Amino acid sequence: MIINAGEMSIQCLILGNLMTNCYIPTCGNTGFQPVPAGSDAGCKPVPPTECCWVVDPGLSPGPLLEYLAKTDLKPERILLTHGHGDHIAGIEAVKKNFPDAVITISKDDEHMLSDTSANMSAPFGFSITAPQADETIEAGDELKLGPMVWRVLDTSGHTPGGVSFYCAEAKVVITGDALFAGSVGRTDIPGASEERQLKNIRENLLTLPDDVRVLPGHGPISTIGEERRSNPFL
Repeated sequence: MIINAGEMSIQCLILGNLMTNCYIPTCGNTGFQPVPAGSDAGCKPVPPTECCWVVDPGLSPGPLLEYLAKTDLKPERILLTHGHGDHIAGIEAVKKNFPDAVITISKDDEHMLSDTSANMSAPFGFSITAPQADETIEAGDELKLGPMVWRVLDTSGHTPGGVSFYCAEAKVVITGDALFAGSVGRTDIPGASEERQLKNIRENLLTLPDDVRVLPGHGPISTIGEERRSNPFL
């Protein structure tokens, strides 16, 4: 499924038997380069290129790698909403194919990349680990994809450092497992807090405009307005 968002498009691939939504925001990146000495003064446009991120590469990343190869996209960043195994399992494969992609996760979830108990893979009989982070982020940080700015929102509660990524210009927010269509992330697991999660959803997500589309970690997309009106957990 491709989500059109102004100058940006977002491909959603459903990965693995836990059906994790992996998002690939792609943005045209046009710019200018100096004219060589002796030429007419000024700058000239460079050919447009495509820049992209991979957000939450989950289990069974084969379709993701096939998509990137088919579209000739080279992700600048591997971005994580949180550190659970079904959202980090594909990091190693993506990093192997694109070693310059920056693995980015919140400070409070960074340890989950290598801790199979914390990332909930060990309790389910797996042993999922990922390469260490290249960069850590926290709420309030801003990340740029081409000309588009994404703000990091605190939506922790499902995990200690869960975050969402909000692009005001595109009117989209990637919420991971914090907010779903008609539901919220489970909090009956180690490291989770129902009180904290509901507080952060109300203060940092439900305060966004009604027409902002919610891109969750599992299931269909929604809007902030729809979740404010009808989500039974809120």
